[in-house]
Amino acid sequence: MPRTSQHLHPHREPVRPLHAATVLLLRDASPGGDLEVLMTRRSGKASFAPGAYVFPGGGIDPLDAQSHTAADRRPTQSDEHLTQAIAAIRESFEELGVLLARHADGPRKGQMADAQDIAALDRHAPFAAQCTARGLRLATDSVFQLAHWTADRDLPKRFAVPFLVARMPEGQEPVADEAEQFEPVWVRPADALARHEAGQFFMIFPTIRTLQRLARFANTHAVLAALAHEQPLWTSCPRAGLLGGKEARYMEGDAPFGELALVCPDGQVVHPLDWQTERPVPLLKNVQRLTAPNSGVMTGPGTNSYLVGEPGTGFIAIDPGPADPEHLEELWRAASGDIRMIVCTHSHPDHSPGAAPLQALCERAGRRKPPILGLPSAPTARVASQFAPDRPLQNNELLALTGQALEGQITHTLQVVHTPGHAANHVCLLLVEDGLLFSGDHILNGSTTVIDPPDGNMADYLESLDRLDALCAERGVEFILPAHGYVLDNARGAIAHLRGHRLAREAKVLAAMQALPDGTPEDWVRHAYNDVPPRMWPVAQRSLLAHVERIRTLPPGNH
Repeated sequence: MPRTSQHLHPHREPVRPLHAATVLLLRDASPGGDLEVLMTRRSGKASFAPGAYVFPGGGIDPLDAQSHTAADRRPTQSDEHLTQAIAAIRESFEELGVLLARHADGPRKGQMADAQDIAALDRHAPFAAQCTARGLRLATDSVFQLAHWTADRDLPKRFAVPFLVARMPEGQEPVADEAEQFEPVWVRPADALARHEAGQFFMIFPTIRTLQRLARFANTHAVLAALAHEQPLWTSCPRAGLLGGKEARYMEGDAPFGELALVCPDGQVVHPLDWQTERPVPLLKNVQRLTAPNSGVMTGPGTNSYLVGEPGTGFIAIDPGPADPEHLEELWRAASGDIRMIVCTHSHPDHSPGAAPLQALCERAGRRKPPILGLPSAPTARVASQFAPDRPLQNNELLALTGQALEGQITHTLQVVHTPGHAANHVCLLLVEDGLLFSGDHILNGSTTVIDPPDGNMADYLESLDRLDALCAERGVEFILPAHGYVLDNARGAIAHLRGHRLAREAKVLAAMQALPDGTPEDWVRHAYNDVPPRMWPVAQRSLLAHVERIRTLPPGNH
């Protein structure tokens, strides 16, 4: 974890979330028809999300936890989930007059409540007791957890809410209470999203994201079948940043989420997410990122150059990028000219050519000449990737900056980790004191790196991933700072996902080779990369060849 002394913003404790529950009542438009969900409009005077279209729900009441004996439950349903389901059933009745309950005895035993039962109950009286008195048991065994949301850390009022799902009882019709909820409507998830985009159906972030995922299901049965394991399909506490000067929210797995977690761990909405090349972006007090103006298909928004250090220690420049004079001068200015070392993670032409001009810029300004460090390019490197550092780095070597800060003497140490695979001379750098991994091109945000033989090697790449995973476990690394894209969080999870993706792709390559034993790489790429746009196949073919090389070295039993 980064040292708290390096955070950019003073800590602000988020508001403690209140517990609530909501339920998505589902139906199919007709036998074999599209999935629909019941939504309703909140009061314009509500203290939370006024005027928004939502799913019925509300706060968990103490009586909900005391009503377990009035409810049917699955053997695998925990007490906590049972309480949440009772709260959701109660709220759907109080707000919309929908009653998820069934008769316990008599000739109607097992039948769901009907309009006569609903009319006999008072929406404002204790709920479970009324149901019991009428011979009804709450159908909590038919309520399943889809997701769990905790409201963003920046909000003044927050809720921790399981999003539950249940099939709408046949023969019942929703009737809004006209106090908290209005205008109940059945809507296809895709239609609700389209109406929201058109400005006609206001929804808040968790509702939007839930509908986006719900839209992937064909019908109610498919949704309920996916939830039989009693675990939510996702759990999220979103984060917000500034995009185009406006608040933009993201959940785990979205590209900017990790960067927001690093820069604003307590959820303050102050960090700009717009990609630009004119000025550095502070990530911590001792880490700045400046993106080179070389955006493209292979570089995304551009190559990230990083400065590690502060005025009292001087700076290490990581990956100065292409030899772009304006970019290098801005990098130099961000370090106040005090660059002590220039480190290149590898020799590719969007990473290392700026090293010598940046060194000369420091020297012309009368500063000490910073050494250019890295590993020399291997004989297998392409002509455009030739690189010779002033001094080659050693695996596990430590590069240290020490000086005075407001809190006293401070040190910033980079540990060198040799990670061949993308390039034979690739290194990653661990900022030891803050547990940050600068991954170069080995790990990217938003894409997978190209492994281009002969300088690229897939076996080496996977072994390097394992080495980085072990290092992250040993050092408690949570954040990865890549050469392209935003900061990544959940470092070990990101590495595991990347490794799984590579092996899944390799399985597709092997299947293509087996299906077309006399095929060419062009034939194989069409099968193994059929989920990639054809315009990218020439690039994908490089990594395919790296997979083919590795497959041919594996023992037959490992294919």
